[in-house]
Amino acid sequence: MKTPPVCNYEGSDYQESFWEQGNRAYEDAAEELALKRLLPSGSGHLLELGAGAGRNTHRYKGFDRITLLDYSTTQLQRAIDRLGDDKKYRFVAADVYHMPFAPGVFSAATMIRTLHHLADPVIALEQINTCLFNSAVFILEFANKRNIKSVFRYLFKKQDWNPFDRDQVEFVELNFNFHPARVKEMLKQTRFLIKKQVSVSYLRTGFLKKTLPLSVMRVLEKMLQFSFSWSAYSPSIFLGTLVKNEIEAQTDDIFFRCPACGHFPLADTPPLLKCDQCGREYPVENGIYDFRLD
Repeated sequence: MKTPPVCNYEGSDYQESFWEQGNRAYEDAAEELALKRLLPSGSGHLLELGAGAGRNTHRYKGFDRITLLDYSTTQLQRAIDRLGDDKKYRFVAADVYHMPFAPGVFSAATMIRTLHHLADPVIALEQINTCLFNSAVFILEFANKRNIKSVFRYLFKKQDWNPFDRDQVEFVELNFNFHPARVKEMLKQTRFLIKKQVSVSYLRTGFLKKTLPLSVMRVLEKMLQFSFSWSAYSPSIFLGTLVKNEIEAQTDDIFFRCPACGHFPLADTPPLLKCDQCGREYPVENGIYDFRLD
């Protein structure tokens, strides 16, 4: 399989420049509300895909263990600095097209603000499905090309691409917006059953964020998520799904697999993991398992 291009935030100040200094408190609060509506109440092992600096990790309070996956080791180091040395967390550098996990090791997974970086989402969704056991919960967020702003821009000839067309649009290199219907088709194709949809961030405008207090925006956002999620015309959409496969929950002593050849189990032997089948070696440095193939 030829690996699609990977968006790499290595060395980026994304957490600081976009979230902490970029006036994104409303967007962060809106995503928190959506997660509260979709997260299961049980315990287990959650996989956070595209975890970055761990902005959302503290919100997964019901889980005994959490594995953070991101392609960037510098983003994961920021997550380590944020979360501390709590043993419930594991930090893994890898791409979502070559997942380093054995089948059925997770009871839940989330992927937020990550699908919009994927040129070939179907490959990634297939990989995600495999590492979850049957009936596990998967929460997916995506950037919605059919949002109100893009619809009006298109109608008034301010943009060329059609928000009603189901093809994904790449507005900046490795930054894609998706039509809700197409995302649902891809989820069905990769054996995910959609249970709930939440439309998020209807109030994402500079004017409202400057005018209204965050507390007021949270109340309005909660009302809009409850009343208009069916419409899917917001900039961001969250989908709560269940995995439909025939994979049983894996035993605790089997966790990693070789992302190069697919062999498992891969013995967890820091500071170096070595595949018995293909001989590929994977280092563990500063608490981060590095399974990147490039």
